[in-house]
Amino acid sequence: MKFRSDFVKGHLLRLDREPSEEEIRDSIGDPKKFREIVFCGYGEPLQRLETVKNISQWVKEQGGRVRINTNGHANLIHNKNVLPELGGLVDSISISLDAHNEETYNAICKPVYKNAYPAILEFVRQAKKVIPDVQVTVVTMEGVDIERCRTIADELGVPLRIRRLDVVG
Repeated sequence: MKFRSDFVKGHLLRLDREPSEEEIRDSIGDPKKFREIVFCGYGEPLQRLETVKNISQWVKEQGGRVRINTNGHANLIHNKNVLPELGGLVDSISISLDAHNEETYNAICKPVYKNAYPAILEFVRQAKKVIPDVQVTVVTMEGVDIERCRTIADELGVPLRIRRLDVVG
């Protein structure tokens, strides 16, 4: 988890500054060399919505695929539904459900925004309207009811990806 290490699956995620769009494109090179280009990291990638949209459009123009790993707070951050802006640009989105209810979510994630948990559920519902592949994720940890998370995912009509705490990524 990001609170335990700067590395996920051998990749250093902490940057000393936000890269420019040009630096991101240069780092990617040919997007077709990769199964997909993933926007993720320590912060919420959709905080930089315009950058994500611009790079995603470029990736799609180059014949690549785009996935976003998000905490589902983008609509709260931007005070609007940002998902229609991602239609046609994003192939897949993985949204961190993180808990089976709001109380547990707040205890684990300590969100900045009030009502973050219900906002995440609505974000999933809206994402399904514009993004072809939507899933929610949860990390196995004490206090998280995985079976209830599975039920929530089923009710939302999306797959649940369960990650073990010791193998986060």
